[in-house]
Amino acid sequence: MSIDKHYEKCNLCHRACLVNRNTQKGYCGVGSAMLVSRAALHYWEEPIISGQCGSGTVFFSGCSLGCIFCQNRKISKGGIGKELSYEELSEVMLRLQRDGAHNINFVTPTHYVPSIARSIDIARERGFCIPTVYNTGSFDTVDTLKMLEGKIDIYLPDLKYYRSETAKKLSNAPTYPEVAREAIAEMVRQRPTPIIEDGIMKSGVIVRILLLPNHLAEAKLSLKYLYSTYGDSIYISLMNQYTPMPNMEKPLNRRVTSEEYDELVDYAVKLGVTNCFIQEGGTAEESFIPDFDNTGV
Repeated sequence: MSIDKHYEKCNLCHRACLVNRNTQKGYCGVGSAMLVSRAALHYWEEPIISGQCGSGTVFFSGCSLGCIFCQNRKISKGGIGKELSYEELSEVMLRLQRDGAHNINFVTPTHYVPSIARSIDIARERGFCIPTVYNTGSFDTVDTLKMLEGKIDIYLPDLKYYRSETAKKLSNAPTYPEVAREAIAEMVRQRPTPIIEDGIMKSGVIVRILLLPNHLAEAKLSLKYLYSTYGDSIYISLMNQYTPMPNMEKPLNRRVTSEEYDELVDYAVKLGVTNCFIQEGGTAEESFIPDFDNTGV
């Protein structure tokens, strides 16, 4: 099957819009041509991802979730970015490797998985040898993730919501909790054991929980689910960096308080979580959102 066949009736994410993305845009806001808005070293991921030299992040335009609070909305609607072929993306990967990146970090990649998988193969044929990171909102189908088996070394998924009513309200995706749990299970199946060398992850799964204002109880439920299900076979990243976008309605029109975040961290300690990343104050700044100006592409 040719790569383009995967886009003819697209069901790469659980929207399953079945649009022929070779000729029109899907729910994700883009067609089948890869649009990349930035490809550069990034230093603000988890320490075992960014290290000292940075993570080679590749930001794709478009998104299948469309959260109302999206902090990357400049690109999530698919409006900007440079079109790259498989060969061009593979060259971007090789350049970032030469620049010293610890890994190549594909950000919001779900809707381009067949093309990314092909680009990884081409890059490896040309000498690419650092780990790959799949940085996703977790609305992937299991079949889509299986296309990446053996190609992705590190999975970096979100667990955005525990309750379907929250997922419906904030992302119009009431099935998200079940879908995300199934997706994360597949990621752990593929990469069941964390491998860290010299402080840098080479293989494994890190699940992110972004604490939202007034959503502490739900974040606790997600944390408890992850730890009771996977224990120390995964890492958990508790994030306080939520940045309210203009015109957000209450309660999402404010940042997370230190009291809310501290309570979530204390709960992780109470559960016995040890493989955990926490953030210090000052991360909820728009300056931490990169410029999507086609840098590096």
